[in-house]
Amino acid sequence: MPTFSHGRNAVFTIEDSGDVVRDISDALKDISFPATVDTPEATAFKSTAKTYVVGLVDYRISASGFFDQTYAGYLYGILGFATPRAFEYGPEGDTTGEPKYTGTAILTSFQTSASVTDVVAASLEFQISGAVTEGTWV
Repeated sequence: MPTFSHGRNAVFTIEDSGDVVRDISDALKDISFPATVDTPEATAFKSTAKTYVVGLVDYRISASGFFDQTYAGYLYGILGFATPRAFEYGPEGDTTGEPKYTGTAILTSFQTSASVTDVVAASLEFQISGAVTEGTWV
């Protein structure tokens, strides 16, 4: 029987420009971690149906939440940074045995928005560079 977890426990850390790991989870309220696979078409003449081959896996991270001046400093410091930064993502939290995804990513977008009727918001987009490792928190 499946076991489900509440999203409130999610954890996301990112390495800043000084190689210090920063936990920005308490400013986030939504995170998405899609993985896609290239499937180039390999259909030849005289075929009666299209065929495809499995290519490379691509990962991204999208997150949104609340603007925090301290975190903004860390994030602007790595926006477009040439060296991908280490990240850790725990969709169920960081308790021992919970799943954890690690890798390196490039911050490609950091956006803030303000409204007269709401909290100042922030959104982030990361392009993962290289492999993602699935493990557990220890």
